[in-house]
Amino acid sequence: MIETYNEWDSLKRVVVGDATWANWPLYDPVFSKESEKTTWQETPVPSGAVPQHIIDEANVDLDILVTTLTGLGVEVERPEPLNFQIHDGLYNYCPRDRFLVYGDTVVDTAMMYPCRDMEAQCYHHLFKDANVIKMPRNRELVLDAANVLRLGNKWLFLESASGNLEAYHWLCSQFPNIHIEKCNFYSGVHIDSTIVPLREGLVILNGSRVTPNTCPKIFDGWEKIYVNEIVAQDFYQYPYASKWIGLNMLVVDPQSVIVDFAQKELVELLLKKGFSVYPRTLRHSRTLGGGFHCVTLDLHRSNK
Repeated sequence: MIETYNEWDSLKRVVVGDATWANWPLYDPVFSKESEKTTWQETPVPSGAVPQHIIDEANVDLDILVTTLTGLGVEVERPEPLNFQIHDGLYNYCPRDRFLVYGDTVVDTAMMYPCRDMEAQCYHHLFKDANVIKMPRNRELVLDAANVLRLGNKWLFLESASGNLEAYHWLCSQFPNIHIEKCNFYSGVHIDSTIVPLREGLVILNGSRVTPNTCPKIFDGWEKIYVNEIVAQDFYQYPYASKWIGLNMLVVDPQSVIVDFAQKELVELLLKKGFSVYPRTLRHSRTLGGGFHCVTLDLHRSNK
């Protein structure tokens, strides 16, 4: 079953990614310009096959996440394998980037890196009964699904290099009954290491990027928790994600959340708010660019 409308209802069915054959593409025209826009200058942007020890360790951590979720009664799906190292793709590590799911509709997005189009074939077996809308590639649309947060009949859209204005207008035309608020308050790509809705009426905000003056209007009347510092995780050679990937978390239901083990203060804060907290580790979240929200994709959430 595919049916999900927000980021916090009780998770019933989810995809967990896979790091097997992860790769830094050599010939993708957008990824090849990564070195021109990155603020990190200490080491070069990687290229070619991700070292096997990183793949193996990442998969161990993903398997632990699967065990955690199944222990919480969630049905877990995995993408079908694809050798990205042979095909000069990226990976299946972050399914959240690839698809935007709302109700029983799946938007197959036109991602920032064209090579990531090939990932779609790894999920066809999961979308047989879904209404799949393919975003056209030939209309200057750029959208990674992780630029969007779903809040019921309201969405938040981050305008950035991975989600342009043309894609925003396209989404508005495809979902006319959804109020989609656009924001562009920081220069990064995805939104889920900046804003985390924990349940209706309660949101965590990255205090280094969002202020009370720039907070999206969609959160007017919500309780807001500003997090101003985070524990920076290690990375291998090049940080594909900033330290704020430590804020990236998966809400299992309005009382339960899976959080980066290293974020002790964040764990304590969530416990004080009455959450059941499941601290887990993704050792290569910065190397591969994905925290617990990134490496999952909701297929079914229920408020019952």
